[in-house]
Amino acid sequence: MVDGSWLNLPQQKSNMLEHMSDFILSDLGLRTIIIAILVGAMCGMLGCFIVLRNMAMIGDALSHAILPGIVAAFALVGYSTLGFFAGSVIAGLSSAVLITWLQQKMNVRNDAAIGIIFTFMFSLGIIGISWISGKQGVHLDLKDFLFGNLLSVSGEDLTMTTVLFCIVASFIAICYRPLFVTTFQPTLSGTLGVNRTLLHYLLMLMLSLVVVASLRSVGVILVVSMLITPASAALLLSNELPRVIAWASLLGAVSALSGLFASIAFDFPAGPSMAVMATVFYGLIVVFAPGKGLLAKYLQGRRLKK
Repeated sequence: MVDGSWLNLPQQKSNMLEHMSDFILSDLGLRTIIIAILVGAMCGMLGCFIVLRNMAMIGDALSHAILPGIVAAFALVGYSTLGFFAGSVIAGLSSAVLITWLQQKMNVRNDAAIGIIFTFMFSLGIIGISWISGKQGVHLDLKDFLFGNLLSVSGEDLTMTTVLFCIVASFIAICYRPLFVTTFQPTLSGTLGVNRTLLHYLLMLMLSLVVVASLRSVGVILVVSMLITPASAALLLSNELPRVIAWASLLGAVSALSGLFASIAFDFPAGPSMAVMATVFYGLIVVFAPGKGLLAKYLQGRRLKK
């Protein structure tokens, strides 16, 4: 028997476009789109310094380490966006301080210190969520924090994300020169009077803010993808840091937006869809980037042979 389901494809496509249009024109859709763009751009611009400083693992650790802060905030003030923000920032900064202390005072290797603190904090968070969820009448969904739930954002989430975007962008603009020097010439930065320790902790604070802002969109597990992948792709497109930051912000925003639309069109989870789209764009740039892409290197090799 011949399957005639293909006859319904035009109708299915029309329904999908109608559903997408209704979502975009709704208040929830507008909030979701703005948050996706802001989170993607914010992750991209800060991710440039995380990648260039070889701090990808610290970003991953902090994204997991904020979970106990979320649990503590829920236990104290209930389901509150501002409470989650405060608890997450405190937990993230505490983890950064502990990692740095183990590295400097106990001479623990960088990756070992990150592994010790990140697994400890993440495990505490999971135990806390399980304990809270076990109480009668209390429900705290672990999945929403691990993988995000962008389609349930509120006006309060939009306000918080906008404020955090402005803080992170202002930090990069104001501290651009110290960040540049400590990233590329850390030894020289001391002679120029740059306080590397203070700048390091400020960068950790900004990273914690970005993780908190990304909590509702991609979750604590996948936020590292939005931090690292657009920035890594941008480094293939330019050698100048201002252009790299601009490219990373653009790629982050486009990845988040296209992932959101894909999740709506095909009923996929929003966070994983964003991470997948970021990797898809990275793959395309790896192949087609001018000068550094595989295709450009292949053509250059052929010219050299001739």
